[in-house]
Amino acid sequence: MNSIDWGTLGVNLAAAAATSGAVLLATFAVAVRRGLHRIVDIAWGLAFTAVATVTWLLSAGHGDDGRRLLVAAATVLWGLRLAVHIARRSRGQGEDPRYTALLDKAPGNRTLYALRTVYLGQAALVWLISLPVQAASYSSAPLDALAYGGLALWAAGLAFEAVGDHQLARFKKDPANRGRIMDKGLWAWTRHPNYFGDSLVWWGLYLLACTAWQPTFAVLVSPVLMTLLLTVGSGKRLLEKHMAHRPGYAAYTARTSGFLPLPPRKTPRGTPESTK
Repeated sequence: MNSIDWGTLGVNLAAAAATSGAVLLATFAVAVRRGLHRIVDIAWGLAFTAVATVTWLLSAGHGDDGRRLLVAAATVLWGLRLAVHIARRSRGQGEDPRYTALLDKAPGNRTLYALRTVYLGQAALVWLISLPVQAASYSSAPLDALAYGGLALWAAGLAFEAVGDHQLARFKKDPANRGRIMDKGLWAWTRHPNYFGDSLVWWGLYLLACTAWQPTFAVLVSPVLMTLLLTVGSGKRLLEKHMAHRPGYAAYTARTSGFLPLPPRKTPRGTPESTK
């Protein structure tokens, strides 16, 4: 019978909460010392990595070993790649304008406000979004077609995200592209290939937890929440608000899908072309 050890999973839920909280609190301490809150973006991937590792250790003897190893490895690989990418991208840069704008609105002590809204808020999100990783690790179900389908979806998402990040980094590295809009490669098909890939990753991990009807419904909040964060939360919405003033961005949005990869549309007549 494909079942989940709900009692030990409950213990893991508490351990995961403590783990994500510890990673974000440690990051908060470093950020305050350096006066740079943008490093919390690096901690996002590291917190998921830590939760997946703790879950893999605690679930030994309680879940199918193949599923445990697969979901832990997939989460760790995704989390570490993301953390390394963000660390490289932000090296030598000052504060992220998003955090400056947020803290400028702090109703009181800026540091305590950052702790509540940014660090503890992200710790809670890591715990909630990691539910499929935790549930899958305590399932006795051996790997099946649905699990391998989830792995394929995860791999497609990771590849889409990594390729998109690489293309953008290479574009920005060329001084000739300063001030220009990246509209080549995957960025010609979607304005946010990295966010789209992220979404696929978590839908893939969700499928790895779909071993019975209870976890299927219990952890659905994870990929739904991640997708909402990427599309209408702190991801796509805030980035596009920041990019709106850039020359050529209006034309780029007119011909390029906002999230799902789609063939580029013809630029409507009268819309200024992006800088070439």
